Amino acid sequence: MTEAEFLDRLCALPLHPGAHALADDTATLAGLTITSDTLVEGVHFLPADPPGDVAWKLVATNLSDLAAKGALIEGILLNHPLTDQHWDAAFLDGLAEALAAFACPLIGGDTVSLPAGAPRVLTVTAFGRDAAAPRRSGARPGDALWVTGTIGDAAAGLAIAQGAAGPAALLARYRRPLPRLSEGRALAPHVHAMMDVSDGLLIDAARMAAASGLAVAIDLAAVPLSAELAAWRPDRLAAATAGDDYELLFAAPDGWMPPVAATCIGSFAAGQGLSLTEDGRPVALPARLGWQHG
Repeated sequence: MTEAEFLDRLCALPLHPGAHALADDTATLAGLTITSDTLVEGVHFLPADPPGDVAWKLVATNLSDLAAKGALIEGILLNHPLTDQHWDAAFLDGLAEALAAFACPLIGGDTVSLPAGAPRVLTVTAFGRDAAAPRRSGARPGDALWVTGTIGDAAAGLAIAQGAAGPAALLARYRRPLPRLSEGRALAPHVHAMMDVSDGLLIDAARMAAASGLAVAIDLAAVPLSAELAAWRPDRLAAATAGDDYELLFAAPDGWMPPVAATCIGSFAAGQGLSLTEDGRPVALPARLGWQHG
């Protein structure tokens, strides 16, 4: 069963109104914005990744969903499997760094044990308040599509973590992403839709368009690459299908200029589906738009 098929089955179950029909990355309850993400060893992080970096990434991926709602951080719950005491101690050091860096208090959570040799499975549930951004379903015909930061750095960092030669800055983007919390707060009152780029720019843009009942067109030539990635492997299509960037993707009125550093990469129109061009020329969609479980 694919991720999309599983979600379709979930939607047939009794849902809380704050679940928003499972069509967004966050839920709302009693004025709080809530999200939950899990990292699995061998899927979301490498067994050789430093435990402190795994802790940082676990917190950052959850806070990125709050950033996409323009929310203020209230705190997190942590579910942690106790395994090797040295790994766990280093994880806690990284967790302390992340919580201090993002002014994010720990509320509670759970500890469990795993069978010997089982991959680690770590979960955080994050709570935010005063969210101001609309859901991903709010894009309107004629809106421009924007993205903060640069795209593709984390995938390059993963390749470097797996043994490729490359700059440390790209490795850091994979291991220690930075959720765009201040940018989300600045954008939230003005945009029509916003979400973070976690599974890949193309697949996440397609999801925003589908949720909004619209078509989206993206100009690959406009997809922003960092100087490090442009020098290392300047493949925009590969960058646009890679995940783990945790930048903000947002729809805003045509002609409006965002108050943060961002790049206009496309537009929405009546219709459905995703189309690509590059400098005005049509580009065939790749078989894989981004990451999907299953």
